[in-house]
Parts: sequence; C-alpha cells; structure tokens
Amino acid sequence: MDIEKIRDTLNRWSYEYYVEDNPTVSDYEYDMLLRELKQIEAEHPEWITPDSPTQRVGGKVVDGFQKVTHTVPMQSLNDVFSKEEVLSFGHKIKEEYPDAEFVTELKIDGLSVSLEYENGIFVRGSTRGDGVVGEDVTENLRTVRSIPLKLRRPIPYIEVRGEVYMSKENFLRLNKRLEEEEEKTFQNPRNAAAGSLRQHDSSVCASRGLDILVFNIQRMEGETVQTHSEGFELLRELGFCVSPERRISNTIEEVYNDILRLGEMRGELPFDIDGAVVKVNDLSLREQIGTTSKFPKWAVAFKYPPEQKETKLLDIVIQVGRTGVLTPNAVLEPVRLAGTTVSRATLHNIDNITEKDIRIGDMVLVQKAGDIIPEVLGSVKEKRTGNETLYHMPDTCPVCGGKTVREEGEAAVRCVNASCPAQLARSIIHFVSRDAMDIEGFGTALVEQMLEEGLIHDPADIYSLHAEEIAGLEKMGEKSADNLIRAIERSKENDLSRLIFALGIRQVGEKAGKILAARFGTLDTLMQQDVETLSQVDDIGPITALSIYEYFRSDANRAMIGRLRDAGVNFESHIEIADERFAGKTFVLTGTLSDFTRSEAQEIIERYGGKASGSVSKKTDYVLAGENAGSKLDKAISLGIPIISEEEFQKMIQ
Repeated sequence: MDIEKIRDTLNRWSYEYYVEDNPTVSDYEYDMLLRELKQIEAEHPEWITPDSPTQRVGGKVVDGFQKVTHTVPMQSLNDVFSKEEVLSFGHKIKEEYPDAEFVTELKIDGLSVSLEYENGIFVRGSTRGDGVVGEDVTENLRTVRSIPLKLRRPIPYIEVRGEVYMSKENFLRLNKRLEEEEEKTFQNPRNAAAGSLRQHDSSVCASRGLDILVFNIQRMEGETVQTHSEGFELLRELGFCVSPERRISNTIEEVYNDILRLGEMRGELPFDIDGAVVKVNDLSLREQIGTTSKFPKWAVAFKYPPEQKETKLLDIVIQVGRTGVLTPNAVLEPVRLAGTTVSRATLHNIDNITEKDIRIGDMVLVQKAGDIIPEVLGSVKEKRTGNETLYHMPDTCPVCGGKTVREEGEAAVRCVNASCPAQLARSIIHFVSRDAMDIEGFGTALVEQMLEEGLIHDPADIYSLHAEEIAGLEKMGEKSADNLIRAIERSKENDLSRLIFALGIRQVGEKAGKILAARFGTLDTLMQQDVETLSQVDDIGPITALSIYEYFRSDANRAMIGRLRDAGVNFESHIEIADERFAGKTFVLTGTLSDFTRSEAQEIIERYGGKASGSVSKKTDYVLAGENAGSKLDKAISLGIPIISEEEFQKMIQ
C-alpha cells in the first residue's frame, strides 16, 4: 500500500468513526496502519504532508498566538430567556416574511472557532476573539481528531465555523487527574476546552481529547447552498461533524416546543449545552433581514437556566489526597439533577463551608456547575429546625490518625504523615512517573493491585520486589515481571534531582528538584538544612523552604528514605558543573532551535552554572532566540535585554 493510499484509508476510517459514528475497523487495526505510516514518514520526512494523520499528535511549542482578522465577522447572538421573547422574535419575522422557515439547533457550550480549507486541505484555524480579530491556533486544532485535515472532496476554498468542546466524560477524567495531582481543576467543560485550545504546547492540547461540532459556512468558493439546512448536509458530506439535533419549523410555536424538547435532553447528551439556537433557514432572506452592529436580526439564542434543587445535607466526609490535603465532601439525600442522581458534592475547604454557612442537617440548594459537577450553592436558612450542627475540620487524619495542620495563608488542611494509607497510591504513582523515577511499565493499575495484595506500602518497598511476586499478578507474566525489575534497577541510577521530585514534597516540582540537587549535591546535605538556608536558594521561596524542612523532620519520611538508601538508590547529583562561565546568569529560550531541543539547551546552561527561566524580566541576562520567536522576543527588545542567536550560543559554550 503506497503512502497516499495509507493516508486516505486512515482519513476514511476517522470519518467513519467521528462523523458517521459507525467504525468499520478495530482501534488496533487503525493503530497498526498509523504506525506503518509513521515509520514511512520517519524514513522519508520529505513525504510528510499537512493532511497526514500523523500531524494530529501535537508537540509544536509557540511563544504567542498570531492575530487573525476575520474576513467574515464571527458575530455573537442576541440572548433570550423566555417564551415571550422567542415568540416575539419569530412573529416579527413572520409578519414581514410569511414564508420564512426556522431551524432550531443545539447551542454547544464551548469555544467558537473558524476553520479554513484550500483545495480541501486544512490550512488555518483561529479563535473567535472579539468577532473581528481572533488568534491563530492552527497547531492545536490539528490535534482535534474530529476536525478533518483533508475534506472528503476538494473545493477551492471554504471557511466554516464550529464549536470546540470537551465531552462530559473527558472533562470528568481530566479533573480527576488534576485532583490526583492536586492541581487546580476546571470549573466546567467550556473553561477546560478554552484553556486546552490556548496551550502553547500543542501536545498538551492533544492529550485533552477535544471535539468539534461545525454549524455554519462562513465563506465558500466553487459551490453554493441556498439554505442553512442545505449547508448542514454539505458540511457532513465534506467530512465535518455537525449538530446531531436540528429541526426545520414553519411556525415559531413549533420552534418553542422544540426548544423545550432539547432542554429535556440536556442531561443525556455527551456534551454540555447552555441553550438552543433559532435561525432563519433561507440564506437570501437573512441578507434582507440584516444585522445590527452586534447581532444578526435573523437569529436568537435561547439560554436555559441552570437546574437547581433543594435536598438535605446528611453528612460531611473527608477525602485525603496525595500530598495529604483533606477535602470535605457533602453527603446528600439523593436528588435527580440535570439527568442524573446526585448524592455527593465537593465542599472544597472549610472556608467555603463557613462562607456559605453550611451545617450538617441543613436543607441546601444544589446545582451542577456546567451541568456536570454537583455543587452546593448554600444553605436554605429559613428551613432550619435547630437540630443542624456546625462542621469543624478534624485535628487528626481520619485515615491514619496523624496530625493535621493548616498553614497561614492557605485554605487547605493537611495530614503531614507521608505514610498515610490514603496518600500511598497517589504518592507511589507519582514516584514511578516519567518525570520522577521513570520506572517504565509501572502504571496506575499495577500500583493499585500491588497495594491491594500488600506487596508495597510505600515507595521504598518498590526496591524489595521480586520477579516471582510480580509475575503472579493479574495481566502480568514472567517477561513483564523481568522487564519491570530491570526498570526498577535502572531507576536506582537516576540523578538526585529526580529523586527529590519523586518524594512528592509539597511545592517541590521538577525544576525545584534540579535546583536543590545542584545546590546541595547530596540528599543527606539537603536533609540537614534549616528553613533560612533553604529559603535563600534561587527560586525556593519561604513556603517551599518550610515544606522541605518539615518533610525531612518527619520520622516516617526519614525511615522511608533510609530504606531507599539501603536499596542502593542514588543520593548524589550527577549534574556536573563544567565551569562557572554562566554563574549568576539567567537565560530565556524562545522560538524553535535547530541544533538543540529546549531541554538540551537548558541542561547546557545549568552545566555551566547558569539558570533557564520561562519568562522575560529585567533580571534576564540573555534571550536565546530561535526561529518563529514570539512575544518573549518582543519583550526582550522592549527591555533592552541582549538577544543571542543559536550560533552565538554555540560560540559561548565552545
């Protein structure tokens, strides 16, 4: 099979999967053919084309998004909230144009984008912005699998408008992962989609599982359509995913009934909607009706109010996270809300409980944030009986009985016992992860299985595992067990910086691990430092310094570290300072480098005693600029900071 046929086959399979919802091959068959294409393109990179399915994986990093001026303005719609407003809109149009038809469709709660195609090939994608000027997010949009990189038949030019969204399932999965990593979660799918689409690293966007529904033809050359409904059919024929729910009506009363029908479906849809859109169907009629400076007169958006219900708060229970954060959760009398039964909701922290004056036994008002995440809006005070009780965060961890602390300036209450069983799974998963000890093959399911079987109780136990024990686990065997043991052995030689990060000390990320390893050289030296000394290290503030100090004062943590030492895990830094030529100098990297990856350039800078920063400031000494340098370069120029090319950097390190 030649390369063009492979690409066409993969694109056809994607169309069958994402548009027709009727896959004709298994995921395995798709993956195998995609692997074959990757191998061919690796051997012949000159054969890679923009429409190749391999271009969806992301990986390009941009410093800033270029502005795009929309030839056809991407107008917003006038919002209406009542039956009377819908009827008024329709009757006005019908009075002047009695034969007018209306199309009612879903209003997806996502981020509006424009997609442009030349001769059937996707060439540019941009955000709506203010409707006139948006941002070029082409590389991120290439990673959205429901966007065709090549249309099913070429036309000279077409620009379409669609809504990028995150499905409810992917949204919950993303927030669960962020919660496990104790990072800030997204409030709703729309925020998650918008935040993902504006990532400067397209591989991050690719990992988020975004989708799109296309709903309008903005411009087109080579073909014509007379109505909006004809446009939908053409869009689907070309390979776009379009709204699964749309209906043509002759009267505005029929339209309103359809709005109610769509509203009842909200909880069952795989994506979030915040309303229904009503449009005049005939495109020539739209031109006659016209637009205002802000909105088209031929369309409105009916906005559904969030469904809210009262229920009883039966109890408040605690969940303990990887770094020991105690999160209070509401146990509710089950209530049907937005299509599902709700019996639990997060209360975030004690400050939130206090501000909303929530008490155990209260009748509370609940809704789903973005129609997905249950949230308690507050108590219904007028329904109190006097039997309600105030809630206080526990002084000891409900899982291990260890002491809990709340540091000044923080909302979170934490368990400081690193051996707390509730923290074990998440802390071990972090310990073996790629950026930490990088033990290949040690996934989440395997960690949980080993904990259930009692094979491990903390990270140090990993280094006491035997192949025979592992081979006896579900979905494992002798070969898998041997591979895992070898990966565990290799991890013993990792640099100290990885171990520091792997320990999961609060506030200590990958970068801080490198800084601490380079500054103190050995883990023993680091463990001996006081808060004042730690806080004087570059980029280690007083809060992080206190976290490090407290971590190493814990008897349980020190005992676990002792067992890591006994197992032969490296406690020394391999980061060699070749000389001090960059001592005290801060570099910022921007653009695409041809001879180095960014991480390679950063390691070189650190090897010569310098520091790499992610942002330009007056303290920056040099900006290393590659191709397509963006906003960081502009800022460096405005601040008068020396800008060096890759060639000049090469001379500096020779």
